[in-house]
Amino acid sequence: MMDSSARRGLLRLATAATATLALAAGLLTVTATPSAAVASGPVIDQNFADPDVMKVGRTYYAYATNSDGRHIKWATSTDLVTWTVQDSDALPTLGAWVDPDWSFPPGGSGDHGIWAPEVFATGPRSFVMWYTAHDRASGKQCIGAATATAPGGPFVPQDTSLVCTPEIGGAIDASSYQEDGRRYILWKNDGNCCAQDTWLRLQQVSADGLRRTGTETQLIKQNKPFEGILVEAPTLWKRGGTYVLFYSANFFGNGSYVSGYATSTRLRGPYTKAETPLMTTDAFAGSVRGPGGQDVVTGPDGRDRIVFHGWNADFTYRAMYSQRLDWQGSRPIVDGAKVRYEAEDADFTRANARYAAGGASDGVVVGGIDFEDSRVTFTVYVPRAGTYRLYTRFANGSDAGPASHTLTVNGTAAGTVDYPVTGWDNWEVSERDVTLRAGTNTVSYGKGAHFAELDAIDVA
Repeated sequence: MMDSSARRGLLRLATAATATLALAAGLLTVTATPSAAVASGPVIDQNFADPDVMKVGRTYYAYATNSDGRHIKWATSTDLVTWTVQDSDALPTLGAWVDPDWSFPPGGSGDHGIWAPEVFATGPRSFVMWYTAHDRASGKQCIGAATATAPGGPFVPQDTSLVCTPEIGGAIDASSYQEDGRRYILWKNDGNCCAQDTWLRLQQVSADGLRRTGTETQLIKQNKPFEGILVEAPTLWKRGGTYVLFYSANFFGNGSYVSGYATSTRLRGPYTKAETPLMTTDAFAGSVRGPGGQDVVTGPDGRDRIVFHGWNADFTYRAMYSQRLDWQGSRPIVDGAKVRYEAEDADFTRANARYAAGGASDGVVVGGIDFEDSRVTFTVYVPRAGTYRLYTRFANGSDAGPASHTLTVNGTAAGTVDYPVTGWDNWEVSERDVTLRAGTNTVSYGKGAHFAELDAIDVA
């Protein structure tokens, strides 16, 4: 009998094509329902998109895309939770290369299309800001630089842009990474403006952050169904010996925007993407809409946090959120967001995987859980012991009526997971609570009443 790892290898060959067809047909849309998977609420409940956070002394400084008549909004905090939005504009004057008449509606009144700032220190009283703006010469987005002697500015812009590549759509979303005394810039070529690929790129910069040097490296591009036609907003973080490249993807203007991640043991890659996104509207059960534009920062308690934006209920502004970020090795886990485990990646015996006709997460499901010794066992990691919500994605086409699976958690019987009749390939979610220990847990499904198939489980 073929083992689970071998089966997974064969199944993956067709999964991408199946999922792509499902996405094209609109079959991967999931309607979120109220549940335990929720963010703790915005920490800046006003327009504060694409947040970047820097710590100076005991104070955290956050910078955001233009809105409310300011090119760059900024705010301060001592705990990453309670923030004071400042009245001044951190970048009151734009570089001579910027088209002052261009605007982009999400910023509201006074918007000149200035977004995605990145700020870092190059000395005790020396700060650099990278920002995206519309280049008057090429008509494309480019990245500029500005300097200041204080974190709140005012930042004084350089006369020429830092990264301007109109031949590949322009350049946006600069971010900074420093290692071994060297600083690097990451950015996205804005290829989705003109039917080109979008690549996240990396290149070393000079010590003052005002000049690119060395070789440019392409890291990742859009190639997964959940990414739509683009990847953007790179953030690079190192966890132990692993580089974790966070990014955003899909259309920013609605709930389809997501955050994903990829990992590598080398700075310049190759990077391997996670199979499923890190943060989605559904992962937060609709409490955050279109989570993205993320940054990662260590809090005053020494624990990591992820800050990001999400739309308000009527999609009129993007607020800033700050959630605890835990780790399973190099795998990031966002507090309040569901973590998905695909059934075809579980260990299963006396059951079988099949390509679903449509609507299945990642295109493959597990069925045939029809015998007394049938088992589908998921290995689930949680950072803290406690009660968690278990979401089982299933389809039940049994003629006999409602079905169930027996549930075993860490070797102990835990009742059943119950499924109403849905019809085959009509995927719904059954919810119940489970008690998990800190670290690794096993969650096992066995034969219950009648028949049902498993698509995936989510834990939050």
